[in-house]
Amino acid sequence: MKTIGIIGAMPSELKDIQNVQENATVKEIAGYSFHESMHGANKIVTACCGIGKVNAAVCTQIMIDHFGVDCIINTGIAGGMKQGIKVLEVVISSSVLPHDLDAHFLKDYPPYCAEYHADENLQTLAKTVCDEMGIVTHSGRIISGDAFITDSAVKATLIQAYNPYAVDMETAAVGQCAWRNKIPFVSIRCISDLADDEGAMSFDEFEVLAAKRVAEIVLTMCERE
Repeated sequence: MKTIGIIGAMPSELKDIQNVQENATVKEIAGYSFHESMHGANKIVTACCGIGKVNAAVCTQIMIDHFGVDCIINTGIAGGMKQGIKVLEVVISSSVLPHDLDAHFLKDYPPYCAEYHADENLQTLAKTVCDEMGIVTHSGRIISGDAFITDSAVKATLIQAYNPYAVDMETAAVGQCAWRNKIPFVSIRCISDLADDEGAMSFDEFEVLAAKRVAEIVLTMCERE
């Protein structure tokens, strides 16, 4: 049996997962609600971390310290960055990093690492599950920052600097925290918008559908991990 941690930023990103956590034990720690239950042969612990990198990092560390998770899956929605990516397609993180902090400060000072690589086995499992479901996937870098990107000019700047596949507000923090603790992780993000001038409109339209799609992927992964 493994204990799998699942972290989402918003209630909508966890709703479909927590709906299947029958008889879950709920523990309140530092203002976070951790839902612990069995799913198949494994135990899952889910938590809504809130939006932004600080919320995500604190929640991740608590999950590691208090629940002894064997791996962490960051789930939810994101803005598509790579040309050709479409709304409701899925990006599986190969690596993650923040876009709102000069990488020099992470590479040349503690922790001496600015990009955090996702676990290869979790990436492969996510890809296999998506293929079986007929979901189009992309594997690549996800960048995070404390801003909701809905500006085509800003998007172009980020693409030039980082060549990312998706952008969100939490993945890099979850990845960095997992890396520091030597815990395998992966981020699985369904594209809800294209992080451009029409991003806010697209987000409102596709948020629920995108969250539901990625929830199905994550639950299936937990049954096989």
